[in-house]
Amino acid sequence: MSDSVKDKPSRAEKTRLTRRRIVAAAADLFLDQGYGATTLDQVAARAGVAVQTVYFHFGNKATLLKEALDVAAVGDDAPVALLDRPWLEELTAEPDPVRVIELWTNGGREILERVAPLLAVVRGTVGTDPDLAAQWEVNEGQRRTAFRVLTDLLADRGALLPGLTVEGAADLAFLITSAENYIVATHTLGWAPERWQRTTATLLAQSLLRETPG
Repeated sequence: MSDSVKDKPSRAEKTRLTRRRIVAAAADLFLDQGYGATTLDQVAARAGVAVQTVYFHFGNKATLLKEALDVAAVGDDAPVALLDRPWLEELTAEPDPVRVIELWTNGGREILERVAPLLAVVRGTVGTDPDLAAQWEVNEGQRRTAFRVLTDLLADRGALLPGLTVEGAADLAFLITSAENYIVATHTLGWAPERWQRTTATLLAQSLLRETPG
């Protein structure tokens, strides 16, 4: 078999590359001109595909937005959920609850740096678009589920404040590290993402843990 035949991408690889181009084009357009102003024809033109191809892979604009958010959250289009990624293994193996929080907020910063611009687009249109309102609720539900994982780790180490339940701790963590707070910190206040990370880690430790660094 010749090298040219061996190097020829498979049908699955071609499909994945096409989907990747479409998602990247949609994300760029959503950020450039907003969700409402973006059409699937424009997405297709920027991605260099027929509009029928966009419909075939995603069906509608709301599904395309969801895919763009999912890709931004994990950083790639591999079919591996965020909580199944290697970073969670490091968290699970870490015995120090303060360090667990530091690792969590480091991962949270990396995610929010990628996803916050798109979330701002979604948040700004939620009141006028039922599809976006539903998408926002889905994203928030996923984040609440993730924070239950964090507080389970802290509870397993006997680190939660006396009287603070795992559910209550998850709600506090969700509130402190909300995407809205990140956007306010980095856009309105002009903080560097690293400052948000340090401040958030301190607030989480003070709010959740029996002991915080002196």
